[in-house]
Amino acid sequence: MSFVKLTASALAIAAVSATAASARDQIQIAGSSTVLPYATIVAEAFGENFDFPTPVVEGGGSGAGRKKMCEGVGENTIDIADSSSRIKQSDIDLCASNGVNEIMEVRIGYDGIVFASDINGAEFAFTPTDWFNALAAQVVVDGKLVDNANKTWADVNGDLADQDILAFIPGTKHGTREVFDVKVLEAGCKATGAYDIYKEANGGDKKKAAKACFALRTDGVSVDIDGDYTETLARLAANPQAIGVFGLSFYENNTDKLRVATMGGIVPSTESIATGEYPVSRPLFFYVKKAHLGVIPGLQEYIDFFVSDEIAGPDGPLAAYGLVSDPELAKTQEMVAAGTPMGPLN
Repeated sequence: MSFVKLTASALAIAAVSATAASARDQIQIAGSSTVLPYATIVAEAFGENFDFPTPVVEGGGSGAGRKKMCEGVGENTIDIADSSSRIKQSDIDLCASNGVNEIMEVRIGYDGIVFASDINGAEFAFTPTDWFNALAAQVVVDGKLVDNANKTWADVNGDLADQDILAFIPGTKHGTREVFDVKVLEAGCKATGAYDIYKEANGGDKKKAAKACFALRTDGVSVDIDGDYTETLARLAANPQAIGVFGLSFYENNTDKLRVATMGGIVPSTESIATGEYPVSRPLFFYVKKAHLGVIPGLQEYIDFFVSDEIAGPDGPLAAYGLVSDPELAKTQEMVAAGTPMGPLN
C-alpha cells in the first residue's frame, strides 16, 4: 500500500467510540481507553481504504476488553481486545475455559503515563517515592509503618508545592492503573523501605508484599476514575489544584489545558520514551481471537493494516497522534502475517 487516506476527523479524534454495528460483518473491538483513539483512527482509515465496513471500536478498559474477548467464540463475541497492559494468566485461563484456545498478541508501540495538572497550576517534579508517600494507606515513619497523615504535597516532599493532595487516577479496570501500581506505587514502596517491611510481615512472600504496596488511602485524596481520560480532564477543570494521571498521547493533544510534571527528573515525550529514559512507560497491545480469522470479513486485513509501516511506523498517523513506534515493528508484521498465536507468558 503506497497511499492511505485519512480524514480530518480521524486525525483529530480523541477518545470516541464508533457507532453500534448494524450487522456482524463488521469487526468488533473493545478495551483500553488508551488504545481507543489509535484503534479508532485505524478503523476509520480502514473503512475508507478497503471494501469492508468500518470496524466498531469501543472502550471500557483493558481488563473489561480482555474479559469480553474471552467470553467465547462466535458472532456474538468480539474479535479484538485493546489493552494498555499485557494479558494476564487469569485472562488466558478464562479464554481457555470458554473455548478461546489461540490468541494473537500484537504489540502496536509504546506510550508513557504522565502526571499533569491545570495549565496555570504549580510546576511539579515527582519521583515514585512522592506518589507512594502521598497516596499509600500506610507510610514509613522512623522505620515503622503508620497511617498516612500527609495533607499537602509539601508534607510529602519539601521541594513540592504547598497545596492539598488530590489525585485522580485510573480505576482498577484500566490497564493504565496496572502500570501505575507497579512502576509508581511499588517502586516508591521499595524506595521507602515499606516493601521490605511488608515482605517480612508476610513471611518473605513478594507477591503479598507488592499487593500491600497498592493499598491506597480512603480519605478522599486518591480518587479512582472509571471513565476515560476525558473524565479525568473534566475533574481537573473542576479541581484546578488536583493532579491527574493520563497517557502521553492524551496529554500531548491537550497541552493547552495541562501542565505536565517530570518523573525522576525526566520530561515525558515520545523521545524520552523511545530511548527508555522516562521511567513510567509501557507497551500497548491488542489481542486477536484467532478462531475468528477467516470467519469475520476483513479481520486479517485490518490487523495487517494496523501494523503496517504506513500506519504504525514512525512517520504514520499513530505517531503523529503520540504513539511511540515500536523499533521491532517488522517482527510484529511477520508474526501477524503468519498468524502466529502467542505462547505461554514469560
